[in-house]
Amino acid sequence: MSANLAAAVTLSAETSTGEAFQFWVLGTVAVVGALATILMKKAVHSALSLAGTMIVLAVFYLANGAYFLGIVQIVVYTGAIMMLFLFVVMLVGVTAADSLKETIKGQRWLAVACGLGFGILLAAGIGNASLTEFAGLGAANSAHGGNVEGLAALIFTKYVFAFEITGALLITAAVGAMVLTHRERTERARTQRELSEQRVREGKHVPPLPAPGVYARHNAVDIAGLLPDGTASELTVMRTLRKRGQIRDVSNEAMADLKALEQRSEERLGRDRDEEEATR
Repeated sequence: MSANLAAAVTLSAETSTGEAFQFWVLGTVAVVGALATILMKKAVHSALSLAGTMIVLAVFYLANGAYFLGIVQIVVYTGAIMMLFLFVVMLVGVTAADSLKETIKGQRWLAVACGLGFGILLAAGIGNASLTEFAGLGAANSAHGGNVEGLAALIFTKYVFAFEITGALLITAAVGAMVLTHRERTERARTQRELSEQRVREGKHVPPLPAPGVYARHNAVDIAGLLPDGTASELTVMRTLRKRGQIRDVSNEAMADLKALEQRSEERLGRDRDEEEATR
């Protein structure tokens, strides 16, 4: 035990100030992200917190010289798998109310027990680790000719079964995402005639709505179109902007531009008439 303690003191003494600062700052961010993953009420926020924790782990891998693991952590886990989970959550529409419903009785207590058990096993494994035989990543990479070669030798020999099981789980997750997001149409799609008849029966706006910016010199969605008499039509602006009061009225400016254009046209016609009379 004393030998392990002495080795731990020696390793900690070799750590530079920059490495220690990086560890404590990024470690705090990783722990906060992990806690936010399980404490956030919205599933989307939990997924984003988990993605942040994964990025911090990638930085740790890169700082320790495991460049392949760092890139894989960002590209595969954070960029592909975690974004897949995020899109599935957004498409399925999991809300805070859904997370409070337990489909399996006692699953929360079972999850807490499994988490505590995993934490105890992790602490025991770290406590029983032999620090006197610590070789470092450089020695481990040089044994197989490089970081990528060493990982390939372990994945396809010693851990090939676990690697294949992980691949099967990822494929199952992708198929499950497609099944959850697929919606079959249970009724026939209504035609334009049927939709117009429904609008008439319900007393809604019968003709189609005019496009935004009609008769105006704009195409912005928050600018109402102008009717032939120069007044703004609120029907050309979406309901959300109407509720917020975010409608820009440019009818006065548009009418002023039209009047100025008419005046210039009349002046041009007057000059043309004067020139014709002068030539005669």
